[in-house]
Amino acid sequence: MDRLGDAEAAIAELRGALARAGVALPSLGIDPLSYAEDEHGVLVDLGRCSVETVRRMTAALPAEGTGR
Repeated sequence: MDRLGDAEAAIAELRGALARAGVALPSLGIDPLSYAEDEHGVLVDLGRCSVETVRRMTAALPAEGTGR
C-alpha cells in the first residue's frame, strides 16, 4: 500500500472506532502539506471539535490507572 492509501486506511479505521464510541470528528483527514513532503510521511489532521466531542472522546478512553 502506498503512503496515501495507508493514511486513508488509518483514517477510516479511526473514524469507525470513534463512531462506535459515539464520536465524530468532522475535520478528520489528511494534511495535504505533509503529503507533499517525502521526508516525514503523511500526517493525519484530527481537526477541531466541540467541547461535547472532547468529552465524548475522553469518556471513550480507559479511566486513569486501568491501562490497556
